[in-house]
Formats: sequence, structure tokens, C-alpha cells
Amino acid sequence: MNTQILIRRGVDLKTFRDEVFPGGQPVVFKDLVKDWPAVRAGRDSSRALGDYLRGFDRGKPVAVLEGPPSIRGHFFYRDDMRGLNFERRPSTIGATLSRLLALETEANPPSVYVESTPTPEFLPAFAEANLLSLLPASVAPRIWIGNMLIAQTHFDLSNNIACVVGGRRRFTLFPPAQLPNLYVGPLEFNMSGPPVSMVSLRNPDFARFPRFAQALGASQSAELEPGDALFIPFGWWHHVESLTPFNVLVNYWWNDAPRTSSGFDSLLHAVLALRDLPPEQRAVWHTLFEQYVFKPGDEALAHLPVEQRGLLGPPSPERTQAIRSILAKAFK
Repeated sequence: MNTQILIRRGVDLKTFRDEVFPGGQPVVFKDLVKDWPAVRAGRDSSRALGDYLRGFDRGKPVAVLEGPPSIRGHFFYRDDMRGLNFERRPSTIGATLSRLLALETEANPPSVYVESTPTPEFLPAFAEANLLSLLPASVAPRIWIGNMLIAQTHFDLSNNIACVVGGRRRFTLFPPAQLPNLYVGPLEFNMSGPPVSMVSLRNPDFARFPRFAQALGASQSAELEPGDALFIPFGWWHHVESLTPFNVLVNYWWNDAPRTSSGFDSLLHAVLALRDLPPEQRAVWHTLFEQYVFKPGDEALAHLPVEQRGLLGPPSPERTQAIRSILAKAFK
């Protein structure tokens, strides 16, 4: 149904920068962080890992996601889509670790999840004790802690390296071009920020979502053990399933591309301005966007001297300010 994500061993900084990152494809880094103290603690036992992490906790409250046993770890919409099937409740990482360890032997536990928590703020000194060699120290890690859970298929507007610290996880990835086949839900009403696919990977309804079969055919998957890591390139959709009763993951998001405004804001503006125009007008704008936004500037404007390319010229503080001034007037 899908292909195995490429597995590489012994990847160092140079290999990552010169080969993996430019390739733009997901790659499993086998045993990349196997020597982290956190991973070694997790190999001893779930309780040893919980004790290790509690040693960094300073008692600052976090939002903990909790759903009833009936959701079977799948944080998603309610059946009527008028709400979500879980709640957010304040707790501390230390208290949540204790609760998860107590639930570890239960046959049908509630689903409990600490998601995307920056370690510098909530687990000070964790990053210094567990270093990732492939990224600069300025890229701060985030920690994810829970029991047997599903993160529904979604994408991030960042590059990502996800490191399995405790437990096992299965990742299923879809290339960005599969967007039309993933049947994505609302942009503004979702689980945690990014929009998600409406299709269950456990039990896909092909009668309702027939094109999802094409997405599955283009997908890649891998099951990661403690110490393994996965590079997820910018914009790749990913579905993540925790396979054991106690799981810890640490990930790193980064984006080195220059950015003067939000691409997502631009998308919403285009929806407002263009999507509901008559078809023949949308076709004209489609051509304009292809020429002036998606085609490289040097190719689209090669017939003009650089100094005469105006607002469509190469990036500069002056160009940015001029465009922002025009947009500010338009939105008054």
C-alpha cells in the first residue's frame, strides 16, 4: 500500500546538510539519539524515564489533552463536528507523568497527552543534557508525552526532526502534492492549529473518501524505536501513532527561509479576494500567480532590467516596506 521511509545510519551534520536536507525526502536516522540520557532511562523502564523527566520539571502548568476511553487515543472531532472529542485541562508535567505511569497497566485507559511543550520553558536544562548534533542550539526542542495516541494526519510549515525517546511510534507520511486526496477539514477549527485530514488511517472509508486510495499509494511509513529519529521535510503531511502505553517524543521545528509575512495569511487573503470570482476571472488570476509568485523572479522578469522590476524585484527592505504600505491602505 505504501513504501518504507528510507533508513540511514551514522548521519552526521555534514551528511545532513549536504545530502539529506537538500533531497527534500523523509529519512529515518537509525539510533541517532540512542546515547541521550533520556533514551537510556527509557530503555531501563517507563518509570525510570518518568523519574528522569520529573527531575527537570519546575511545576509550571501546561495544558493536558484528555479524552475518554471511548476515543481509543484518537484526538479528533465529535461525530457531529460541533466540537472536539477531548478537553484541555491544566496540570504539570510531573503530575501528568505520574498519572500516565499509573494508567500504563490499565486495559482501557483515558487518553492523556502533553503536546508540543517547549522544554526551555517547562523542562529547563533538558536540551543541554540531551543534545541533537544535526541542528544549532538555537533550535529549541519540544516534548510530547502520552499513552497510546493518534495524531491525525496534518502538516507543518516548518522542517521537523522528531526523536523517539520512550515507546514506539509509527509514522505515515504523504507528499505535499497529495493535499487534494487527503480530504482536509476546516482551516480555523481543528485540534491544535494545523488543519487535519478527515480520513481515518485505521479504518478509511473509501466510499466517502475515494481519492484517499491514491494518497495511500503515494505514502511512506516507518516504525521508530527509542533512539531513532525522523526527518520530516517542510509541508509533508504526517500521521503519528503511539504504539505503547507510555510514550515520549522530542521534536525540533525550524525554517531558515527568509519570511517577511505569513504565507497562511496570504492564502486567506487570496480566498477572500479571488476564490469566489467567476471562473473566467479566477483563470486570469491563476495565470498571474503562476507568473509572478510561483515562477522564479529571474525567470519571470528576465526581460526587464533589475532596477525596473519594482514591487516584483528581488527582496529588499525597501520592497518589503513598499508592499506593506500598499496592503495597509487596502485593509483600512
